Amino acid sequence: MAITAIQKIFLERTGFVTTVFFAWILVVSYFVYPLVKSHQFATLHKVLKAGQLTVITTNSAHNYYSYRDQPMGFEYELAQAYAEYLGVRLKTKFVDNWESMIAALNDGSGALIAAGIIITPEREKSVLFSEGYMNIQSHIVTHRNNMSVNRVEHLSGKTIHVARGSLHHEILEELLQNRGDFFIELHEDLSSEELIQKVDEGEIEITIADSHIASLNRRHYPGAEIKSVIRDAQQLGWAVNPQARRLLKSINAFFRVIKDNGKFVEILDKYYGDDADFDYVDLRAFHRRLKSRLSRYRPFIKAAAKKHDFDWRLIAAQIYQESHLNPWAKSRSGAKGLMQLLPRTAESLGVKDIYNPVENINAGVKHLKNLYEFFDSAEKEDRLLISLAAYNIGQGHVGDARRLARKMKLDPDRWSSLAKVLPLLRHKKYYQNSKYGYCRGNEPVQYIKQIMIYYEILKSQGIEYGPLQAGG
Repeated sequence: MAITAIQKIFLERTGFVTTVFFAWILVVSYFVYPLVKSHQFATLHKVLKAGQLTVITTNSAHNYYSYRDQPMGFEYELAQAYAEYLGVRLKTKFVDNWESMIAALNDGSGALIAAGIIITPEREKSVLFSEGYMNIQSHIVTHRNNMSVNRVEHLSGKTIHVARGSLHHEILEELLQNRGDFFIELHEDLSSEELIQKVDEGEIEITIADSHIASLNRRHYPGAEIKSVIRDAQQLGWAVNPQARRLLKSINAFFRVIKDNGKFVEILDKYYGDDADFDYVDLRAFHRRLKSRLSRYRPFIKAAAKKHDFDWRLIAAQIYQESHLNPWAKSRSGAKGLMQLLPRTAESLGVKDIYNPVENINAGVKHLKNLYEFFDSAEKEDRLLISLAAYNIGQGHVGDARRLARKMKLDPDRWSSLAKVLPLLRHKKYYQNSKYGYCRGNEPVQYIKQIMIYYEILKSQGIEYGPLQAGG
């Protein structure tokens, strides 16, 4: 069949249109698709719509760890507080390095980075940082017995051990350009915590650690000492995708709220508040006695703790604070044995031999359980800490402190409230109208601080660092 001139013109034109159409498709694919793909990053709107906040972090003592299947960590608790602030559930995504964090932000698998990240100009090229929420400094860390290294000038001829690609690696490289007289030993798979442990055990001489990490770990590795600052103060911040500006604004508002209402300080104190109470001699003795004494009493502690539904490590920490694991200990007030029972209390609990370790432990834990059941208006950790305070100073004085807290418009069921008012009961202005009178109220506050330091050390033996699956 013959093709007319008109038909020929039509085919030629439609062929041209088809070619143009496919060319347009290629242009769209090349320029527009990447833009669409880039909008996979999480926004505040997406977080609220999904009802879920996915936080990118790492497994470490500062960021996130699991203890007895419960999530813990400074950054985790801040993230949990932010999720509650938004009214969404929390999910955690674990990565290994900064590059993986950026990738997770960009592909939308995580909404924000909360991993103790130091804000630097280089990192600001890839992300938007929140306002800084915590000041830190980088320190030289050596063994306590190393008297030859205290300041930067003392690094001459020394070898400093840091993780490859870390900010400490960058700091040392910069310093090396100005002071080319020390050596850098790079480690592929060791964290700051692990390097501090190696310093404590004498395997390496020097490392660099940030102040918050060094402080957190010296209770576990008291042979490692924090020396001179090697880098001036910097700030930690959370990070989001550069285009997630509404999310960033929300994060900054959240930090202002929790710093105003005291929540930030509460979380900070939980993980770092006991740092001022660090006692090298005491902690060295504690670590020695764990090895030499705890094993003989551990089965009895575990049995009593299990019977009354306590963590045995908490009971072990309390026993150490009471008697340093000495079954023959006797105080000036007449308290005796591992758990320092007063004779009248021991008798009421059916103890026949107050110096018998098994009887003493069983009675002491039973006494703590009775107090725990009495303070049933408090909840969770507050209830436990109030019970420990009553074990130390007496149920009556704690009752006085609770009444005083109410008068001062403080919550009597919060340990933070009682920690403020108990020391006031040393002063006549406060104790003259109390039912039980004068009280050395600073002692239970210090008592609990010490127990919690020992407890954290014992818990660290059971910390799990991953791989983990975690959610809110």
